[in-house]
Amino acid sequence: MKLPCPNNLIVKHEKITGYLLNLDHRYGATKARFFIALGFSVDEWSTLADALREHGRTHDVASSRETGYGPRYAVEGELPTPSGAQAFIRSVWQFDKGSVAPRLITAYPVLKR
Repeated sequence: MKLPCPNNLIVKHEKITGYLLNLDHRYGATKARFFIALGFSVDEWSTLADALREHGRTHDVASSRETGYGPRYAVEGELPTPSGAQAFIRSVWQFDKGSVAPRLITAYPVLKR
């Protein structure tokens, strides 16, 4: 199964620059070190946003669960990187009630199954 509305996946600027690429974020710093080591940067934040959208469009949903806001999906697979290094990640998307497409919640490295 693929994410619903894959051509409209929502990845907000603040999610990338304020969290996934923020070395000072309480919970995002470890993720930031991971993504920066792969060649992603705050200055070109849209490169990571585009890679995460591509990740969500091309890989199957590994798991899903219902939340009070709408269904939440975990997608696992290879992420294209600027460095060319192989990176296997899980991206988490939530399709909020009343929204037009799933929005990115988080992304982080996982071991291949």
